[in-house]
Amino acid sequence: ECTGNGALACLARGYRADAALIPEPFAETLVSAQVGVLWFQVHLKGLPTHVAYAGKGANAIEAAPAIFAALHALEHRWNAPARRSPDFASHDHALNLNIGRIRGGDWTSSVPAWCVFDVRMGVFPGQDLTEARAEITETVMAAARDIPFLRNALPEIVWHGFAAEGYALAQDRSPTASAAIRTLEGAHLAVTGAELIRAPITATTDARFFGLYADTPALVYGPRAEAIHGFNERVELESVRRVTQATALFIADWCGLEVI
Repeated sequence: ECTGNGALACLARGYRADAALIPEPFAETLVSAQVGVLWFQVHLKGLPTHVAYAGKGANAIEAAPAIFAALHALEHRWNAPARRSPDFASHDHALNLNIGRIRGGDWTSSVPAWCVFDVRMGVFPGQDLTEARAEITETVMAAARDIPFLRNALPEIVWHGFAAEGYALAQDRSPTASAAIRTLEGAHLAVTGAELIRAPITATTDARFFGLYADTPALVYGPRAEAIHGFNERVELESVRRVTQATALFIADWCGLEVI
């Protein structure tokens, strides 16, 4: 679930295929493109003192919202039409920033000496991760310089977990990709009676490892889901049955059958 290292280990061991089919639950559509993801932590340092003399200290927790605001401004700039990947040209807000966790301080009656918060930020297919990190870093530091006590104790940024590039199956013009997509379209049509819809998603999947690093077209096609990563996360059972049938037909057609 975090980092996709299992898929990467599969490829590192030398396993290869003509195509990959990943059943992530994106509503019985074929994922045409997916964003990449960067995870990072921001460490803030305050000046602790007894709350009775709070004015002489510096509250690391209360400094965090200014950094949040600067990062959300960056998120807005990255989603501007001029910076969008062509695969997300019609999507107004494909890249989402999330402050996923925050902790800090040691005692309720002491001005907090520290605060750490975790951030998830999306990136477009083709967006350079090194450049993205540099822009995020400058955004955090610029916001910190506007806070007097942080000017002499600038935040520390720790990059961890996800460092995933975006991937667009739609950009794969190879005959193998075209053949795999046609095969899945035929299987989906046979089961559902409807054409297979292609759509980009604002999340990431393991498809990037196969498509970007192993020259393997990666087709993401799975059932309808609700409340993903929320309360009562679930999939629709009839949709699971349809996807299972379509997947079986895809495998039979793509891999071939032998009479036993």
